[in-house]
Amino acid sequence: MTGSTRRETLKSLGAVSGLVLGGTGANVLTGDSPTENGTPPGRSGTEFVGTWTASPMAPTDEGLSQEGFEDETLRLMVRTSVGGNGVRIRLSNTFGDEPVTFDRASVGIRAESGSAAIESGTLRQLTFGGDADVTITAGGRVLSDPVDLHVEPEQDLAVTLYAAEPTGPATLHHLGTKTSFVSESGDHTDETGADAFATEISQWFYLDGVEVIAPETNGAIVCLGNSITDGFESTRDANATYPDFLAERINESESLQKSVLNAGISANRVLSRGVGENALARFDRDVIAQTGVTDVLLLEGINDIGAGASPEVEMVTAEELIDGYQQLIRRAHAKGLRIVGGTLTPMKDNPYYTPESEEIRQTVNEFIRTSGAFDGVVDFDKAIRDPDNPERILPEYNSGDNIHPGDAGYEAMAEAVDLSLFQGRGRGRNGGERRGKNEGRGRNLGNAD
Repeated sequence: MTGSTRRETLKSLGAVSGLVLGGTGANVLTGDSPTENGTPPGRSGTEFVGTWTASPMAPTDEGLSQEGFEDETLRLMVRTSVGGNGVRIRLSNTFGDEPVTFDRASVGIRAESGSAAIESGTLRQLTFGGDADVTITAGGRVLSDPVDLHVEPEQDLAVTLYAAEPTGPATLHHLGTKTSFVSESGDHTDETGADAFATEISQWFYLDGVEVIAPETNGAIVCLGNSITDGFESTRDANATYPDFLAERINESESLQKSVLNAGISANRVLSRGVGENALARFDRDVIAQTGVTDVLLLEGINDIGAGASPEVEMVTAEELIDGYQQLIRRAHAKGLRIVGGTLTPMKDNPYYTPESEEIRQTVNEFIRTSGAFDGVVDFDKAIRDPDNPERILPEYNSGDNIHPGDAGYEAMAEAVDLSLFQGRGRGRNGGERRGKNEGRGRNLGNAD
């Protein structure tokens, strides 16, 4: 089934996707409802797994994130990677200086693409420890109580948040690849209609995770990276980031049952602060703390290299960047996670490119491909480079800035991922791979030359 055909099929399912499937709400939320394929090894049937995430970032010096919200309702649109029979959300005040209170919150299935409306019969009011309101401490995160709602894979959800009092500067994710909405004044969390939500926004505020009860899913792959993971230059509202396309491939496969979580931050770096905390600083929060995580797919480092193209910034060395990778590898393995390395993609004719920076990129890619330090390799470089000019992106994959792919390039990146790399439930604490019943050992494969 092609990606477009699959999307049309899933859209047609939307008319019934809000219905609870069999059993009482209590049965659904305790995992007692049966699944066609049974419960995978290592999962009890009551476990949550992340189906969507957006890495939290600090507010900017001006604009909506600095102003915050008061007596306003946010309707934030997200796309699931896997479905499930129970839903909860995670809210973050990671970069807030003061506590923030949300007086009410709800979740429902989006009625149609481009709209702020919610499908009739799917709106669920959320609670936090049984209360309708929740206060998140400065620097804190909270999980909602689960609600009885059946959602499909690759389906749009609307998370609605109301804050009566001023929030202050807001924790957010800057690059929104989906359009969300802010209402006129007042609490509109219990409304399915779109009339109150006249203002469009392109960021996700406070919401940093959605989780589902999915006993047939045996883990989550966290894609850690910069703007190329985040989806910069992909078509907004087209679900065209490489993690989006990867989720579609996994859902179409019969061999792998895992969610895909996009932990990209545009302009992020491995070693130093670019935009957002560097990968070493945010690894625990954005990767290890993800619910159900079993695997990491790392594609990061081009901003570390490219920053050195400026005469004001000292060029990072290949050895320094490799040392950063080794730290991430050790930290992933210490938590029993498998970590797969992605080669750095071309950048010729972009301001990041110099002969010196290209030499570093090639050295780093040689390490990723041949060192054996990672548990597997995805050769993103090979997937989108021009065979006749391998320091450049293939023209049909180029967004136009000579460093970011367009939609077709992101799809080609997802197609380059060998899904067998992610079989099983990650690594054991002793460095060996976890195996469930009837599972073989994972394979250390790649697409290197």
